[in-house]
Amino acid sequence: MNTLHRLDGRLHLEGVALDTLAERFGTPLYVYSKAALESAYQAYAQAFAKTPHLICYAVKANSSLAILNLFARLGAGFDIVSGGELMRVLAAGGDPGKIVFSGVGKTADEMRAALKAGILCFNVESVSELHRLNRVAGEEGRVAPVSFRVNPDVDPKTHPYISTGLKENKFGVPIGDAPALYRLAAGLPHLKITGIDCHIGSQLTDLSPLADAAKRVLALVDTLSKEGITLHHIDLGGGVGIRYNDETPPDLEAYGQTLAALFAGRHEKLLLEPGRSLVGNAGLLLTRVEYLKPGEDKNFAIVDAAMNDLMRPALYEAYHGIVAVNQKKAAPQRYDIVGPICETGDFIGFARDLAIDEGDLLAILSAGAYGMSMASNYNSRPRAAEILIDRNEIHVIRERETQKGLMAGERLI
Repeated sequence: MNTLHRLDGRLHLEGVALDTLAERFGTPLYVYSKAALESAYQAYAQAFAKTPHLICYAVKANSSLAILNLFARLGAGFDIVSGGELMRVLAAGGDPGKIVFSGVGKTADEMRAALKAGILCFNVESVSELHRLNRVAGEEGRVAPVSFRVNPDVDPKTHPYISTGLKENKFGVPIGDAPALYRLAAGLPHLKITGIDCHIGSQLTDLSPLADAAKRVLALVDTLSKEGITLHHIDLGGGVGIRYNDETPPDLEAYGQTLAALFAGRHEKLLLEPGRSLVGNAGLLLTRVEYLKPGEDKNFAIVDAAMNDLMRPALYEAYHGIVAVNQKKAAPQRYDIVGPICETGDFIGFARDLAIDEGDLLAILSAGAYGMSMASNYNSRPRAAEILIDRNEIHVIRERETQKGLMAGERLI
C-alpha cells in the first residue's frame, strides 16, 4: 500500500495517523485510502489504453457504497453476482448499462430486476439458466442481452477454493459445448447474443494462464463468427493477484500489451472484471491487543478482531501482513495473533515477531478485498465501521453496527 507510511514511529494512511482513528472510532476498524483506490484503477486504464475496453469492478471484493461510487465516478462498469449487488451498484450511482451479471444461481426475481434496470449483459452459466432467462424476459416483454461464460479448462495455479476455470469447477459451460449453446441461444425469441465471458480464478500471479485462456476464447469467437454469430464484447474476467507477503503480482502493462496484440484488428470490445487488484491493498483492518497470553510452546496475542471481521485466514489459510501501529524499541517476541471467537480456526496470523503490549494497536494489511464483504455476525459480534481517508480528510462510510441493530428484525414467540 503505497499510501501507508510511518512518521515519528506512528503509522499513517495518507495524511492521517491510524492511532487517532482507533481512539475516535474504536476497533476493529476498516480503513481505506482513496488515493490507493484511484491509483489502482488508473493503472488498469493506462495498461489497456490501446484496446477499446471497459473495466467492470467485481463488486464481491468490496461492496461498500462509497467505494462503488468512487469507481462509478472514475467511469467503471461493474461485475455483479446477486440482486443485492445490483441494488448496491444502482444506489451508488453506477451506470446499469455497464453492469454484467455473473453467477451460477440467478433467480427469476434477480433476472427481472436486472432486466428492468437495463444491464449490459447476463453471463449465462448453464442451459437451464438460458431457458429461464428467455422465459422471464418474455414475461417482462423484454429482450435479454446474453453471453455465455465458457470454461476453458485452464489451470490458474492458485488456491483450489478460488480456482474457477477447470472442468471440475461449477462455473461456466465447457468451451467445447459453446458453439451448440450459442446456436440454441440465437434461436430463442427473447434473447440477444452480445458477447462471451471467461474467468479462470483469483489471486493469479502468473500471466501465462490468463494469456492461454484469452487465446482459447478468441479462437472460439472466430469459430462462432464463421457461423454468422457476431459478438460485440469479449469479457476475460479478472483474477489478477496482489502482494500479501512475497508474491510477485502480474505486470499489468505486460498483460495489456499481450491483449493489445491479440485484439489488434478486432472489432469486439474487451471487458475486464478486476476486484481484489483494485481494492485489496487499498485497505487495512485496525485491531487492538486485548491480552498477551504466554505459553510453553507459543505465545498468543488475543486481539479484538476475529474471523467474523476477516474470514480469509480461517477460510483459505491466507496470509496478511501484521504490523504494530506504533513502533517500540523493545525486542520483538513471536506471537500467534488470534481473535476472541470460540473456534480454534479464529486466527489472523501465525508466528509474527512483534514488540507489543496489551492495549497496543495492530494494522492487518491487504484487507481491502474480501474483508468487510465477507464479514459476519458470528458470536453476535457487530460488524466493524469503515473509514475512507482522502489526504487529511476522514470520511465515515459505514457506521459500526450495534447489538440493538442486530436484534431489530427478530421476534419472540
